[in-house]
Amino acid sequence: MPKARIRRPSVLAVATALAALVAAAPAQAHVQAHAPGALPALTPRAETAPLYDDEAGGNSDADDPAIWRNAADPGRSLVVATAKEGGLRVYDLDARQVQHLPAPAGPAPGDAPGRFNNVDLVHGLKLSTGRADIAVTSDRGNDRLRFYRIDRDRPGGPLTDVTDPAAAPVFSAGQGEINEQRTAYGLATWTDRATGRSYAVVSRRERTRVALLELLPGRSGTVGYRTIRTLDLPSAFRLPNGTSWTPCGEPGQLPQVEGMVVDPADGTLYAGQEDVGVWRLRADLTGTPTLVDKVREYGVPGTYDEDIDECVPGADPGYGGKRLAADVEGLTLLTERGGDGYVLASSQGDNTFAAYDRERGEDGEGNEYEGGFRVTAASTALDGSEECDGAAALNAPLGAKYPHGLLVVQDGDETPQASGREATGFKFVRLDDVVDALED
Repeated sequence: MPKARIRRPSVLAVATALAALVAAAPAQAHVQAHAPGALPALTPRAETAPLYDDEAGGNSDADDPAIWRNAADPGRSLVVATAKEGGLRVYDLDARQVQHLPAPAGPAPGDAPGRFNNVDLVHGLKLSTGRADIAVTSDRGNDRLRFYRIDRDRPGGPLTDVTDPAAAPVFSAGQGEINEQRTAYGLATWTDRATGRSYAVVSRRERTRVALLELLPGRSGTVGYRTIRTLDLPSAFRLPNGTSWTPCGEPGQLPQVEGMVVDPADGTLYAGQEDVGVWRLRADLTGTPTLVDKVREYGVPGTYDEDIDECVPGADPGYGGKRLAADVEGLTLLTERGGDGYVLASSQGDNTFAAYDRERGEDGEGNEYEGGFRVTAASTALDGSEECDGAAALNAPLGAKYPHGLLVVQDGDETPQASGREATGFKFVRLDDVVDALED
C-alpha cells in the first residue's frame, strides 16, 4: 500500500497551471526566461518511452536513474534506470531502450515479486575475474541488493547479472518479514579512497534505518555483501514550542529515507528523509547527522484518514523550510573542479529541484542553498518532470549531444498518456543548462 500523503491541492494546481503555460514552448529553448523571483524553467532534450504500471505494461514504474560513462566512446554512454516490478531498463543517449532486465520472481507462489527501487554505480570494483564497472540496485521485493556487470559491447546487452546467489536479505530475518515489504529501499554507493573498499548505504522502507554494506567479490566474478553497521535517523522531533512532532503516516509507518548520494571527495552522505528534509552525515554511519534543510511541512500536525487513505494536515506552526515541499526525493551530486558543485534534491511536492552548495566551511557548516529550477515541457509531445522520484547528474563530456554533461530526472506523470493509463518515464536535460540556471 502506498505511503499516506498530506493533501496539497493548491501546490498541485499551481504546478499544473505552470505546465500548461509552457506546453507550447519551442523545443530549442532549453532555458526559459523567468519572472524575477521565479525559478528558471529548463526543458529536456529527450525522453524515454512511457512505462505503464499495469499488467499490460509489466507493472513497470520508473523510479531512479544512474549514468554510466563510456570512457572509450563517451557518445555511447548509457543510462541505467529502475522500473520497480518492471526490472532494469538501459537507455542510450537518445533515450532509446537498448536492454531490459526483468526483476526476479519471489522464491515461491504468493511471495513478493522482485521490485527494483534505486540504482547506483561502482567503477572498477575488484572481482575474482578482474575489475569491472557494476550497476547496483536495491531489490525491494526480495530485500536484497543485485549487481550487474557493465560491458558496453557485450552481445545481447551491456548488463549481466553477477549477483552472488548466497546474498542474504539486507534487513529481514526471513521470507515472512520480506513479504511485509519493510525492505531495502533507497541506495547510494561509494568507494573509500583511503582503503579502496566499496560500500552501499541502503535505507529501509517505512523505517528510519540505514545500513552500511561492504561489497565483496564472490566466486566466478559474482558480487555479494556484508553488513558493517546500521543507524536510525530520528522519527520524532522537538519543536521550538516544546512539543514533539512526528510526520503523519499510515499506522505503524515511520518517516522513511529514499533519495541518497555520497560525495566521494570526503565520504559525506546526503540522505533525504521524505517528510522531514535533507540530512548530512558520514557515509560510514559514524558521528552525528546534521539536518541541512527541512521540508515546508516540517512540524505540521496531521491526522491519518482511513476513508481517503491520506493525512489531513492541521495548522502550520511555521517551523518548516522554504525550498523543499514534501516529499524530498531524488538526491544527486553535480561535481565541479576544486570541490565546487551542488547537491541537487527533488522537491516532489511542488515539482522543483533545489541546489545546495557542495562545499562546507572549516567549521563544518555550509551546504547553503544556491537556487533551484524546474524541468518543464519543451513541446506538446515532450513534457517536463512532475512528482520526480529520482535523479542523476554527470559532469563529463558525453559526445555531441551532451558535450558538457547530463542530468536525468524521473517523470512521475508522463504526458500525453494513452487511453487513460498512468505513465512514468525519464527526461534528459543538458547539464550546462542546469549550471547556467543556477549561476544566472
